[in-house]
Amino acid sequence: MSTEERRPEPIKAVPVRHYGRWIGGAVVLVLAALAVRSIIVNPNFRWELVGPYLFDTRIVKALVTTLWLTVAAMAIGIVGGVILAVMRLSPNPVLSGAAGVYIWLFRGTPLITQLIFWANLSALYPTFGLGIPFGPEFVTFETTATITLPIAALLGLGLNEAAYMAEIVRAGISSVDEGQTEAAGALGMTRARTLRRIVLPQAMRVIIPPTGNQLISMLKTTSLVTVIGYTELTVVVQQIYAQNYRVIPLLIVAAIWYLVCTSVLTVFQGFIERKYSQSTVRTTGWASRMFGFRLGQRKERK
Repeated sequence: MSTEERRPEPIKAVPVRHYGRWIGGAVVLVLAALAVRSIIVNPNFRWELVGPYLFDTRIVKALVTTLWLTVAAMAIGIVGGVILAVMRLSPNPVLSGAAGVYIWLFRGTPLITQLIFWANLSALYPTFGLGIPFGPEFVTFETTATITLPIAALLGLGLNEAAYMAEIVRAGISSVDEGQTEAAGALGMTRARTLRRIVLPQAMRVIIPPTGNQLISMLKTTSLVTVIGYTELTVVVQQIYAQNYRVIPLLIVAAIWYLVCTSVLTVFQGFIERKYSQSTVRTTGWASRMFGFRLGQRKERK
């Protein structure tokens, strides 16, 4: 018998028909079309008023305040989170315990309560100063003049965020193999240098995705500062529609600005993730990242 006669016939592969997927996709498209049509043709949305208010001076100033508060609070949260995470993982029981108490306290109480507390700190401490512990003070400050509303809002948001960031950073550091730390120690590297040069660059792959979520969440959480009388985007929108009763168009304006900001932050997060995960994470486009659309080419996992 010849070799060609023994060779088996090629398999005729028949693609599986996913009728359920097609039906589900069609239903979603129909519902999406109905929703879009309703949003466009419904006159109660008052789209003709959205454009003029979108770049209203009061709205733009409030947006700048929101962005400033978001960036500053996240900066405090990230720096504080890294310090608390290092303390939490320290073999020193005092440092580890202090970090644990801080995280327990700030994660265990509502953010609104903390904001109100910082705004009324003068009720507990009318003045505070710098000097020798249990000794004389060299400089004294009045709390009401120092802890103003913007500072109280910043402290409330930033210190609360630090507690959450501490757990995110701790999880990232713990994901790095302990053997690498031991190897760095065997080479004579100090603990601080090992953390900076070996551990943190690898932990960033775990830290960045939840940090991006925290940043987007912070952008919207800033609206809570209204409880202490500080104004940002949502508060200004409420003040305007309380005067002219154009509630829906102004809420749409606020929603548009929040969506624009979160979209920019999402794309920026994607760039940072690709920078620290070039060898393990598939490359996806901005549309795929935000909406799940599979556009563009993928980079296969190595």
